[in-house]
Amino acid sequence: MALRKTKSTKTAAPEMELPQVSVSEDETSRYLHLGTPWVQGSMRLKDPFALDLEYVQRMMAWLLFTDSLALEDLQHQHAVQLGLGAAALTKFHHHSLGMPTTAIEINPLVVHICRTWFKLPPDGERLQVLQGDAAELIQLPCWRGAVHALQVDLYDHEAAAPVLDSAQFYADCHAMLAPEGCMTVNLFGRRSSYAQSVEKICAAFGSAGQVWAFRPTREGNTIVLARRQADTTPSAAQLQARAQEIEQRFKLPARKWLKIFGPVASLASLPAAD
Repeated sequence: MALRKTKSTKTAAPEMELPQVSVSEDETSRYLHLGTPWVQGSMRLKDPFALDLEYVQRMMAWLLFTDSLALEDLQHQHAVQLGLGAAALTKFHHHSLGMPTTAIEINPLVVHICRTWFKLPPDGERLQVLQGDAAELIQLPCWRGAVHALQVDLYDHEAAAPVLDSAQFYADCHAMLAPEGCMTVNLFGRRSSYAQSVEKICAAFGSAGQVWAFRPTREGNTIVLARRQADTTPSAAQLQARAQEIEQRFKLPARKWLKIFGPVASLASLPAAD
């Protein structure tokens, strides 16, 4: 979720108590809205499988902690998104990384709009979109220790605070991860709820040393990354080498990330975002 207003919208009718879903465009991108002018996701019109928004790009920081970025290795790892948004992360993992990918989305209208307007492919052998409550579905035994890359971006139409933000929720996310797995979470804004959310994440993942964070974007999105294991932290040289490879192969600004990204205990020493 990012704060941005756009032009006129195409609206789908609301279903039950879930917010209505609408779409708008400008000259370069198409945007998803949930009953408000605020952008809940976007797609570049000329490059629909690229990651458009800055905070969404930062959700890919888990790649910095991956031993091998070879596509043949990534194809044996599982990516899961909690909250579909405009399907940007789901498409990127499925299309650009070739990973088996699952998204969980509670609003069926969001799934319909993503397939109609945002080029989300149909379900297949390596792509599945589950419609339901993420808090319930992630507790299924099949997820235990099975996920290598977990992205959490769960906001309703008001975007006041994460929809799921309890200690139990983050403990369930921790349980989903493979030993080398990472979770990235979008925490919108820098109000008191941010510190409370990070405290819960640190408690679920065992220590603050396993939790890293970015400086907030101009729009106020702060991406937090938590690793299942903390005893395999790459060296600075390894992070730089991986960042360069991520830039070359996946067109993500990974070297810039390292200037505004670090363990939460040392985040205060990092420079402010642009």
